[in-house]
Amino acid sequence: MNWRKIGFALLWLGFVLYAFAFAPPDQPDTFDLIKRLSSGDWTGINPLVVALFNIMGVWPIIYGCVLFIDGRGQKIPAFPFALGTFALGAFALLPYLALREENREFRGEKGWFLKLQDSRVLGVILLVSAIALVGWGVTQGDWGDFLQQWQTRRFIHVMSLDFCLLCVLFPALLGDDLARRGIQNPTPFWLLSLLPLFGPLVYLCVRPPVAEHPLREELPV
Repeated sequence: MNWRKIGFALLWLGFVLYAFAFAPPDQPDTFDLIKRLSSGDWTGINPLVVALFNIMGVWPIIYGCVLFIDGRGQKIPAFPFALGTFALGAFALLPYLALREENREFRGEKGWFLKLQDSRVLGVILLVSAIALVGWGVTQGDWGDFLQQWQTRRFIHVMSLDFCLLCVLFPALLGDDLARRGIQNPTPFWLLSLLPLFGPLVYLCVRPPVAEHPLREELPV
């Protein structure tokens, strides 16, 4: 019995139940708020909410930089889960963690898309973006208003918990990613991953690339 998979499945179930049964009630203007946040019409919206919403768009790219390479050796494709993370966050990520198998090797070649996901440049771009968003939100946002919205709005409440959950779940994929890259001293990277948001981002900036292993067809004897 794989307790790790069971744990992720139970965590997903608990998160779903909490979000729809115990979180604060939904508000009638939630769809309009999401529409404004998505379109860039941020006038009158707490900068903390704007920053958090946009950071939730950074997280799927962070996870994509690990998921797409990890998915190369899985029986299930990583693509739908990685794509679903943009809209559903941990709601889409947890099922993948519950279904995936240990994958400590990378076989085959990296196409342009995997090379992009494996690029340190992408990690730097994401890190700079996150620093700008967090800095702006923290310095310009209204914390009292954010707390009030967190207590009364399901969307803000669940999005905040989703952010925290994505911070906590990253180490679940780290061990295999370190092994695929042949890192001999993983301890500093494990410690780095415990730093919320910025730890995984720095990891993407400093990790060595995955080596390609072209698949060769065996010639008949």
